[in-house]
Amino acid sequence: MALFDKNRILALDVGASKVVLAEYRVVSGVPELVNYGIEQLGVRPDEETDSSAYIVSAIRDIMRNCGIKPGPVLITISGQAVFPRYVKLPPVKRDKIMQIVNYEAEQNVPFPINEVVWDYQLISGDQGDELNVMLVAVKTDRVTTLTDCVIAAGLDPEIVDVAPMAIYNTVRYSHPHLEGCTMVLDVGARSSNVIFVEENRIFSRSIPVAGNTITQAVMKEFDVSFAEAEELKLEHAFVAFGGVYAGPEDDIADRISKIVRTVVARLHAEVNRSINFYRSQHSGSSPNVVLLTGGSSTIPHMDTFFREKLKVQVDYLNPFENITVSESIDGEAISRDAFFMGEVTGLALRKALVCPVEINLMPLHIVKKKIFKKRQPYFGVAAIALVLIMLCWWGYFHRMSASLVQQTAATKKIVTELSGLSRSLNKVMKSKGNEEERVGRVVSFVSQRTSWLHILDEIHGSMLDGMWLVSFSPKEEGGVVKYIEIRGKGFTDEVKDGSAVEALRDRLIASPYFTAKTGIKRLPGVRPGDYILEFTMWVYLEAPVAAK
Repeated sequence: MALFDKNRILALDVGASKVVLAEYRVVSGVPELVNYGIEQLGVRPDEETDSSAYIVSAIRDIMRNCGIKPGPVLITISGQAVFPRYVKLPPVKRDKIMQIVNYEAEQNVPFPINEVVWDYQLISGDQGDELNVMLVAVKTDRVTTLTDCVIAAGLDPEIVDVAPMAIYNTVRYSHPHLEGCTMVLDVGARSSNVIFVEENRIFSRSIPVAGNTITQAVMKEFDVSFAEAEELKLEHAFVAFGGVYAGPEDDIADRISKIVRTVVARLHAEVNRSINFYRSQHSGSSPNVVLLTGGSSTIPHMDTFFREKLKVQVDYLNPFENITVSESIDGEAISRDAFFMGEVTGLALRKALVCPVEINLMPLHIVKKKIFKKRQPYFGVAAIALVLIMLCWWGYFHRMSASLVQQTAATKKIVTELSGLSRSLNKVMKSKGNEEERVGRVVSFVSQRTSWLHILDEIHGSMLDGMWLVSFSPKEEGGVVKYIEIRGKGFTDEVKDGSAVEALRDRLIASPYFTAKTGIKRLPGVRPGDYILEFTMWVYLEAPVAAK
C-alpha cells in the first residue's frame, strides 16, 4: 500500500492506560480494517504524571511491531478532558448562528476562551425552529500535548475528535435502524462515558468511575501496589450479583468480586443520574437498549448486572457490524480486542464518509501550519509566473521604445494641425457663459425638487452597521418642515447599547443638513436576552423645506 494512498486511513485512540493505532483502507466507499496494534502505556492511570514519553514510545512500538508506515492520522482525545455543553438557541438566520454560538461559547466554557480549543455541532433545528447546539471545548495545552506526541512519533495529525463522539458515529453507522433511545456505556480505565443515541440527538457525560476505581479498591483491600492490584483484578474480577460468588474455596476471588460489585453499583447510580438528567433536561427517552464497550466492560457478569438493574436489553457494541476486517487479521484477536476499537472505527468513518457528528479540536497553530504547507506549491508557481510576467514586460517596453521615436515625429505634425482648431474653439468658449447661466437655473430647480432625497440619504448614510430605519415623519410648522421624527432599530450584538444611538445623533449634528438641536427623543434600556434595540430621534433641518 502506498505511503500516501488517499484510500489509506490511520486512526489513533490514546486512552488512560493504552494506545490503539489502526490502519484502514477505503473499499467501495467504506473503510476496511487491514492492520492494528494495542500497546499498554505503562503508566498508572490514577497519577497525574506527564505521560508524553509513554505515549510516543507506545505509538512507535505499534508502528514498528505491526509494520504501520507514517502518514496523516486522525486522533481522539478522552471524553474526560473535554467540556461538552448543550445549548438551545432562538431561531435566527444562518448568517447569525456563528455570532450567537461564539457568544454562548464565551458564556458556557469554564475557562477564558483564548485558553481553549472549541468547536460546535448543530444537532437539530432549522430556520424558524429552535436550534440545539453542542459545544465542545478542551484546554489548549491538553490537546497540544497530545498532538505534539503524535508528531514526535512520526505521524501527521489531521483531525482531533472526541472519543464519545467517535463512538457515537460508530453506533449510528453500525446500527442505522435503531429505534427509540440507545445508551452506550463505555467503561474505560480512568472514566466511563455515557452516550445517548436517539434520532438525531446526542448527549454524553463522563463519569469518574471505571476500571481504575476497582484497582484502587483492590490496592486498599489487599495492601498491594497498583501493578499487583491490576493483576489480581484481571485474574479474579467478576461482578458479584444474584448469589454468584467464587465460594469459600477461593477467598481472593470472593473478596475481589464484592469490591467489583460495590464499584459497579456506584457506576450504576451515576448512570441512573445521567438517564434522569437526559430525560428531564433534554426531553429524551429512557433507553431501551444498552451497548457496552471499553476494556473494563469485559469484566464477567457486567452485562448481566446492568440488564437486571436497568431492566433493558444489554449487548456489547460490535464496531465491525457493517465494516469488514481483512482476512490477514487473526479472527480470535480481533474478537478479543473489539471492545477497544469503537473509537478508531468512528475516526475511520470520519475520513471515509459524512458522519452525523464532526467535531475537530485541532490546535490553531497546527491548522495554520497545514494551510501554509498546502499553499507552498502555489507560492512556487506564483514566483515563476512573476518572473515570466517581468520578462514579458521587458520585451514589451523594448519594442515600445523603438516605436516611440516614430510616434514622436507624427505627434508633432498633429500638434501643428490642432493649433488651428484651438483658435476655433476659443470662439465657442465665449458663448459658454450664457449656457452655464441657463444650466444653473435648471440645476437649482432640480435641487429644490430633490432636497428630500438628499435628506433621507444623509440619514441613511449616518446610521451605524446593524441599524435600520423604521419610520420617517416630517413635522410641519408654519408651512415649512423644520424637523423630522425618525424611528429606528438595531441588533444588540452589533450596536451594543445607547452609545451607538448617541454616535448616530453626533453624526447627524455634524452633517451640513441638520442643526445641533437634533436629539434622542426615546431610548429604552436593553434587557438581558434582547436582540433588538429601538430608538426615536428628532432631527432638525438646517434649512427648512417647504411643506408643499
